[in-house]
Amino acid sequence: MNSYDVAIIGSGPGGYVAAIRCAQLGMKTAIIEKYSTLGGTCLNVGCIPSKALLDSSHHYDDAVKHFEEHGIEIPGEVKVNLEKMIARKQAVVDQTTGGIDFLMKKNNIDVYQGLGSFKDATHITINGEETTEIEAKNTIIATGSKPSSLPFINIDKERIITSTEALKLKEIPKHLIVIGGGVIGLELGQVYRRLGAEVTVVEYMDRIIPTMDAGLSKELNKVFKKAKFKMQVSHKVKSVERVGDEVIVKADNKKGEEVEFKGDYCLVSVGRKPYTDGLNTEAAGVKLDDRGRVEVNSYLQTSASNIYAIGDVVKGAMLAHKAEEEGVFVAETLAGQKPHIDYNLIPGVVYTWPEVAAVGKTEEQLKEAGVNYKVGSFPMRALGRSRASMDLDGFVKILADKTTDEILGVHMIGARAADMIAEAVVAMEYRASAEDVSRMSHAHPTFTEAIKEAALAATEDRALHI
Repeated sequence: MNSYDVAIIGSGPGGYVAAIRCAQLGMKTAIIEKYSTLGGTCLNVGCIPSKALLDSSHHYDDAVKHFEEHGIEIPGEVKVNLEKMIARKQAVVDQTTGGIDFLMKKNNIDVYQGLGSFKDATHITINGEETTEIEAKNTIIATGSKPSSLPFINIDKERIITSTEALKLKEIPKHLIVIGGGVIGLELGQVYRRLGAEVTVVEYMDRIIPTMDAGLSKELNKVFKKAKFKMQVSHKVKSVERVGDEVIVKADNKKGEEVEFKGDYCLVSVGRKPYTDGLNTEAAGVKLDDRGRVEVNSYLQTSASNIYAIGDVVKGAMLAHKAEEEGVFVAETLAGQKPHIDYNLIPGVVYTWPEVAAVGKTEEQLKEAGVNYKVGSFPMRALGRSRASMDLDGFVKILADKTTDEILGVHMIGARAADMIAEAVVAMEYRASAEDVSRMSHAHPTFTEAIKEAALAATEDRALHI
């Protein structure tokens, strides 16, 4: 029987990063993955393939709507070859997951393919093509999450689908009904809207992206309506039924009246739930909470002292980069170091166009906590760079403490917001004031000038270009 200092169950961003860091720190490391490719949901059926389709559909949208204005004329009709688009997405996935294989070899990490299941706190049975047992002094659970549904919905994976099936459709829907106005639903809804589908978004809360700052929701809603999305907020879905090739969704609107939506596909994107099937946590003495998450303390240690858990399977935001930070945190803790994660400074991103990104507190949270704050906001359309690329939608908003000027939250919607948010994270990690950021030189012309201008606006209302 092979023995290891640490075994990681699950090879998503949390798991494989934890494995690499453990190996770097001199631990004999094994990683267990039940699927044939490494990378978990993110690389195989999540972050990476969805971005590939978002990019491809964005190119098509530009070709149809904006090329002529740029002086680019394409004779004949610009057509979508969905099969080729999906194949390119798969090639991106294959290349990325292949990169993880390389990293495992490079770091001398043993990879086991099969379902990892605890025999006890220090032994794991791996059920693959054959059954193997390994011994691990420490184990990290990184089994991730899977799409949630509603109790009355029968997901047939043909017409009533999750994000996994939406990434490999054989045809462009005529009318895609999206249940859930969160990150996943909006991103995939935008892919198919660009490609010509009619898209209706049905959201239970009173706004889309309801966990983000209300200003971001309002601006993104405006952009989506301009793109002829049908946005139905404050709607409680109560039945989803397939009749032949048609899907009928019934919901109650905010007045309590029943409304009906008919489409040829229905994407159920109502969040994700932790995945622990087959782990046999009881045998190891690992407790789950009432929502099926693995219970952990501030060191990400479970009720079994030598077993840790990270990522979507524990409390907190279900984000790949949060899982990565936790993977490194556990590896360094096992090595006797004293790492730290500030969960307030883990950014959230929506990869629609315009992109939406945020870090720190929202205005709603600051009001609720009774914090005196000030606001500096700057519209993207006032930037030369935005006019040059015709990306005029959006704004950057900085929230700072009224007394100390420390930045408490940064919220942005606009071109390349996903990349720009890192500047805000760095500033807040070093507890910068709005004035600190306002006095830093930002290259011109760039989208990031909006951050400087918003910081100036938060500092005695001194924005220069508005």
